Amino acid sequence: MTDKFDTGVPHPARRYNYWLGGKDNFAADRESGDLLAKSYPAARIAARANRAFLGRAVRYVAADAGVRQFLDIGTGLPTAGNTHEVAQRVAPSSKIVYVDNDPMVMAHARALLTSTPDGETRYLEEDLRNPAKILEQAGQVLDFSQPVGLILVAVVHFLPSQEESVSLVRTLLDSLAPGSHLIASMATTDLLTPALKEAWDESLRTGRSDVHPRTQAEFAAHFPDLTLIPPGIAPVADWRPDPSADEHPSPVEASIFGAVGRKS
Repeated sequence: MTDKFDTGVPHPARRYNYWLGGKDNFAADRESGDLLAKSYPAARIAARANRAFLGRAVRYVAADAGVRQFLDIGTGLPTAGNTHEVAQRVAPSSKIVYVDNDPMVMAHARALLTSTPDGETRYLEEDLRNPAKILEQAGQVLDFSQPVGLILVAVVHFLPSQEESVSLVRTLLDSLAPGSHLIASMATTDLLTPALKEAWDESLRTGRSDVHPRTQAEFAAHFPDLTLIPPGIAPVADWRPDPSADEHPSPVEASIFGAVGRKS
Protein backbone atom coordinates (compact mmCIF):
# COMPACT_ATOMS: atom_id res chain seq x y z
CA MET A 1 0.00 0.00 0.00
CA THR A 2 1.26 3.47 -0.88
CA ASP A 3 0.37 6.69 0.89
CA LYS A 4 0.97 9.23 -1.90
CA PHE A 5 -0.89 9.78 -5.15
CA ASP A 6 1.56 8.74 -7.85
CA THR A 7 0.15 7.65 -11.19
CA GLY A 8 3.43 5.91 -12.00
CA VAL A 9 3.09 3.51 -9.06
CA PRO A 10 0.36 0.86 -9.22
CA HIS A 11 -2.23 1.00 -6.45
CA PRO A 12 -4.42 -1.94 -5.42
CA ALA A 13 -7.64 0.09 -5.60
CA ARG A 14 -6.97 1.28 -9.15
CA ARG A 15 -5.77 -2.16 -10.28
CA TYR A 16 -8.95 -3.67 -8.85
CA ASN A 17 -10.93 -1.05 -10.76
CA TYR A 18 -9.14 -2.13 -13.94
CA TRP A 19 -10.00 -5.79 -13.35
CA LEU A 20 -13.64 -4.84 -12.78
CA GLY A 21 -13.71 -3.08 -16.14
CA GLY A 22 -13.56 0.47 -14.78
CA LYS A 23 -11.82 3.48 -16.27
CA ASP A 24 -10.34 5.04 -13.14
CA ASN A 25 -6.84 3.62 -13.51
CA PHE A 26 -3.48 4.42 -15.07
CA ALA A 27 -0.91 2.62 -17.20
CA ALA A 28 1.01 1.42 -14.14
CA ASP A 29 -2.16 -0.09 -12.68
CA ARG A 30 -3.02 -1.85 -15.94
CA GLU A 31 0.52 -3.15 -16.35
CA SER A 32 0.50 -4.49 -12.80
CA GLY A 33 -2.91 -6.06 -13.35
CA ASP A 34 -1.80 -7.75 -16.56
CA LEU A 35 1.37 -9.10 -14.94
CA LEU A 36 -0.60 -10.60 -12.08
CA ALA A 37 -3.13 -12.05 -14.51
CA LYS A 38 -0.31 -13.95 -16.20
CA SER A 39 0.35 -15.77 -12.93
CA TYR A 40 -3.34 -16.02 -12.05
CA PRO A 41 -5.40 -15.95 -15.28
CA ALA A 42 -8.73 -15.80 -13.43
CA ALA A 43 -7.85 -12.52 -11.68
CA ARG A 44 -10.70 -10.61 -13.29
CA ILE A 45 -13.22 -13.33 -12.49
CA ALA A 46 -11.97 -13.38 -8.90
CA ALA A 47 -12.36 -9.60 -8.62
CA ARG A 48 -15.98 -9.82 -9.74
CA ALA A 49 -16.67 -12.74 -7.39
CA ASN A 50 -15.14 -10.84 -4.48
CA ARG A 51 -17.28 -7.80 -5.25
CA ALA A 52 -20.41 -9.96 -5.37
CA PHE A 53 -19.49 -11.50 -2.01
CA LEU A 54 -19.27 -8.00 -0.51
CA GLY A 55 -22.81 -7.26 -1.65
CA ARG A 56 -24.27 -10.49 -0.29
CA ALA A 57 -22.44 -10.15 3.02
CA VAL A 58 -23.47 -6.52 3.57
CA ARG A 59 -27.05 -7.43 2.71
CA TYR A 60 -26.99 -10.21 5.30
CA VAL A 61 -25.52 -7.99 8.03
CA ALA A 62 -28.01 -5.20 7.31
CA ALA A 63 -31.13 -7.29 6.72
CA ASP A 64 -30.69 -10.38 8.89
CA ALA A 65 -28.48 -9.01 11.66
CA GLY A 66 -30.07 -5.55 11.73
CA VAL A 67 -26.81 -3.59 11.73
CA ARG A 68 -27.24 0.04 10.71
CA GLN A 69 -23.67 1.35 10.58
CA PHE A 70 -20.64 0.15 8.63
CA LEU A 71 -16.90 0.84 8.63
CA ASP A 72 -15.54 -0.12 5.20
CA ILE A 73 -11.71 -0.08 5.18
CA GLY A 74 -9.96 -0.43 1.83
CA THR A 75 -13.12 0.51 0.03
CA GLY A 76 -11.56 0.95 -3.42
CA LEU A 77 -12.92 3.08 -6.24
CA PRO A 78 -16.69 3.48 -6.51
CA THR A 79 -18.43 0.95 -8.73
CA ALA A 80 -21.75 -0.86 -8.78
CA GLY A 81 -23.01 -2.27 -5.49
CA ASN A 82 -21.14 -0.03 -3.07
CA THR A 83 -21.59 -0.74 0.63
CA HIS A 84 -23.88 2.22 1.32
CA GLU A 85 -26.08 1.38 -1.67
CA VAL A 86 -26.61 -2.18 -0.45
CA ALA A 87 -27.09 -1.23 3.20
CA GLN A 88 -29.37 1.74 2.52
CA ARG A 89 -31.60 -0.33 0.27
CA VAL A 90 -32.26 -2.43 3.36
CA ALA A 91 -32.38 0.48 5.80
CA PRO A 92 -32.22 4.05 4.41
CA SER A 93 -30.96 5.37 7.76
CA SER A 94 -27.73 3.33 7.59
CA LYS A 95 -24.46 5.18 8.19
CA ILE A 96 -21.28 4.24 6.35
CA VAL A 97 -17.70 5.40 6.79
CA TYR A 98 -15.38 4.55 3.90
CA VAL A 99 -11.62 4.43 4.42
CA ASP A 100 -8.86 4.21 1.81
CA ASN A 101 -5.31 5.50 1.50
CA ASP A 102 -5.46 6.58 -2.16
CA PRO A 103 -6.37 10.27 -2.68
CA MET A 104 -7.90 9.35 -6.05
CA VAL A 105 -10.31 6.99 -4.31
CA MET A 106 -11.39 9.73 -1.92
CA ALA A 107 -11.83 12.30 -4.69
CA HIS A 108 -14.07 9.96 -6.65
CA ALA A 109 -15.94 8.83 -3.57
CA ARG A 110 -16.82 12.36 -2.53
CA ALA A 111 -17.94 13.20 -6.04
CA LEU A 112 -19.91 10.06 -6.87
CA LEU A 113 -21.23 8.51 -3.67
CA THR A 114 -24.21 10.15 -2.09
CA SER A 115 -26.24 8.97 0.86
CA THR A 116 -29.98 8.70 1.30
CA PRO A 117 -31.46 11.72 3.11
CA ASP A 118 -31.98 9.62 6.25
CA GLY A 119 -28.50 8.06 6.27
CA GLU A 120 -24.95 9.32 6.10
CA THR A 121 -21.69 8.56 4.33
CA ARG A 122 -18.23 9.83 5.25
CA TYR A 123 -14.85 9.32 3.57
CA LEU A 124 -11.55 9.09 5.39
CA GLU A 125 -8.12 9.08 3.77
CA GLU A 126 -6.24 6.79 6.12
CA ASP A 127 -4.26 3.55 6.14
CA LEU A 128 -5.34 0.23 7.64
CA ARG A 129 -2.05 0.22 9.53
CA ASN A 130 -3.31 3.19 11.61
CA PRO A 131 -6.38 1.68 13.32
CA ALA A 132 -6.42 4.18 16.19
CA LYS A 133 -6.67 7.10 13.76
CA ILE A 134 -9.39 5.33 11.78
CA LEU A 135 -11.44 4.65 14.90
CA GLU A 136 -11.01 8.20 16.20
CA GLN A 137 -12.22 9.78 12.96
CA ALA A 138 -14.94 7.21 12.26
CA GLY A 139 -16.29 7.82 15.76
CA GLN A 140 -17.45 11.24 14.60
CA VAL A 141 -20.11 9.45 12.52
CA LEU A 142 -20.50 5.98 13.99
CA ASP A 143 -21.70 5.15 17.49
CA PHE A 144 -19.30 2.49 18.73
CA SER A 145 -21.60 1.64 21.64
CA GLN A 146 -23.89 0.08 18.99
CA PRO A 147 -23.12 -2.78 16.56
CA VAL A 148 -20.97 -1.97 13.54
CA GLY A 149 -20.32 -3.91 10.37
CA LEU A 150 -16.54 -3.88 9.95
CA ILE A 151 -15.61 -4.55 6.32
CA LEU A 152 -12.12 -5.73 5.39
CA VAL A 153 -12.70 -7.13 1.94
CA ALA A 154 -9.57 -7.92 -0.12
CA VAL A 155 -7.39 -5.51 1.83
CA VAL A 156 -5.63 -7.36 4.68
CA HIS A 157 -3.75 -9.60 2.26
CA PHE A 158 -1.67 -6.58 1.21
CA LEU A 159 0.05 -6.82 4.61
CA PRO A 160 2.97 -9.26 4.35
CA SER A 161 2.97 -10.07 8.06
CA GLN A 162 0.32 -12.44 9.41
CA GLU A 163 1.12 -11.33 12.95
CA GLU A 164 0.61 -7.67 12.06
CA SER A 165 -2.65 -8.25 10.21
CA VAL A 166 -4.15 -10.33 13.03
CA SER A 167 -3.13 -7.67 15.56
CA LEU A 168 -4.65 -4.84 13.50
CA VAL A 169 -7.95 -6.67 13.07
CA ARG A 170 -8.09 -7.45 16.78
CA THR A 171 -7.50 -3.77 17.62
CA LEU A 172 -10.43 -2.79 15.43
CA LEU A 173 -12.72 -5.52 16.78
CA ASP A 174 -11.89 -4.70 20.39
CA SER A 175 -13.41 -1.24 19.90
CA LEU A 176 -16.70 -2.58 18.56
CA ALA A 177 -19.83 -3.40 20.54
CA PRO A 178 -21.32 -6.87 20.91
CA GLY A 179 -23.49 -7.66 17.91
CA SER A 180 -20.91 -6.18 15.55
CA HIS A 181 -19.94 -8.22 12.49
CA LEU A 182 -16.67 -8.65 10.61
CA ILE A 183 -16.97 -9.11 6.85
CA ALA A 184 -13.61 -10.15 5.42
CA SER A 185 -12.04 -11.78 2.40
CA MET A 186 -8.43 -12.65 1.61
CA ALA A 187 -6.64 -14.27 -1.28
CA THR A 188 -5.44 -17.83 -0.81
CA THR A 189 -3.43 -20.39 -2.74
CA ASP A 190 -5.08 -23.27 -0.84
CA LEU A 191 -7.64 -23.64 -3.62
CA LEU A 192 -5.27 -23.48 -6.58
CA THR A 193 -3.74 -26.25 -8.64
CA PRO A 194 -0.04 -26.92 -7.88
CA ALA A 195 0.96 -25.19 -11.13
CA LEU A 196 -1.06 -22.06 -10.36
CA LYS A 197 0.21 -22.00 -6.79
CA GLU A 198 3.80 -22.14 -8.03
CA ALA A 199 3.10 -19.30 -10.47
CA TRP A 200 1.63 -17.19 -7.64
CA ASP A 201 4.58 -17.94 -5.35
CA GLU A 202 6.95 -16.97 -8.12
CA SER A 203 5.14 -13.67 -8.68
CA LEU A 204 5.65 -12.86 -4.99
CA ARG A 205 9.32 -13.84 -5.06
CA THR A 206 9.97 -11.63 -8.09
CA GLY A 207 7.99 -8.66 -6.79
CA ARG A 208 5.30 -8.78 -9.49
CA SER A 209 2.63 -9.34 -6.85
CA ASP A 210 1.87 -7.42 -3.65
CA VAL A 211 -0.89 -9.83 -2.59
CA HIS A 212 0.21 -12.14 0.24
CA PRO A 213 -2.20 -15.08 0.33
CA ARG A 214 -3.33 -16.68 3.58
CA THR A 215 -4.07 -20.32 4.33
CA GLN A 216 -7.49 -21.18 5.71
CA ALA A 217 -6.05 -21.39 9.23
CA GLU A 218 -4.34 -18.01 8.82
CA PHE A 219 -7.55 -16.46 7.54
CA ALA A 220 -9.52 -17.96 10.44
CA ALA A 221 -7.12 -16.33 12.91
CA HIS A 222 -8.58 -12.93 11.92
CA PHE A 223 -11.93 -13.94 13.49
CA PRO A 224 -10.87 -14.28 17.15
CA ASP A 225 -13.73 -15.30 19.43
CA LEU A 226 -16.28 -14.50 16.72
CA THR A 227 -19.19 -16.75 15.81
CA LEU A 228 -18.91 -17.55 12.12
CA ILE A 229 -22.15 -17.16 10.20
CA PRO A 230 -22.99 -20.29 8.14
CA PRO A 231 -21.46 -21.49 5.88
CA GLY A 232 -18.40 -20.24 7.78
CA ILE A 233 -15.15 -19.85 5.87
CA ALA A 234 -15.74 -20.56 2.20
CA PRO A 235 -14.53 -19.56 -1.25
CA VAL A 236 -16.20 -16.19 -1.85
CA ALA A 237 -18.36 -17.49 -4.70
CA ASP A 238 -19.70 -20.22 -2.40
CA TRP A 239 -20.65 -17.94 0.51
CA ARG A 240 -24.46 -17.84 0.30
CA PRO A 241 -24.36 -17.77 -3.53
CA ASP A 242 -27.08 -16.07 -5.54
CA PRO A 243 -28.70 -18.71 -7.78
CA SER A 244 -29.71 -16.02 -10.27
CA ALA A 245 -26.19 -14.61 -10.67
CA ASP A 246 -24.64 -14.55 -14.13
CA GLU A 247 -21.36 -16.05 -12.91
CA HIS A 248 -20.69 -18.97 -10.60
CA PRO A 249 -16.87 -19.13 -10.42
CA SER A 250 -15.14 -22.23 -9.16
CA PRO A 251 -12.78 -22.03 -6.15
CA VAL A 252 -9.83 -22.15 -8.55
CA GLU A 253 -11.20 -19.19 -10.50
CA ALA A 254 -12.04 -17.19 -7.37
CA SER A 255 -9.27 -18.29 -5.03
CA ILE A 256 -10.36 -16.04 -2.20
CA PHE A 257 -11.67 -17.02 1.23
CA GLY A 258 -14.61 -15.07 2.58
CA ALA A 259 -16.48 -15.15 5.90
CA VAL A 260 -18.72 -13.17 8.20
CA GLY A 261 -18.32 -13.37 11.96
CA ARG A 262 -20.43 -12.00 14.81
CA LYS A 263 -19.01 -10.55 18.02
CA SER A 264 -20.78 -11.78 21.16
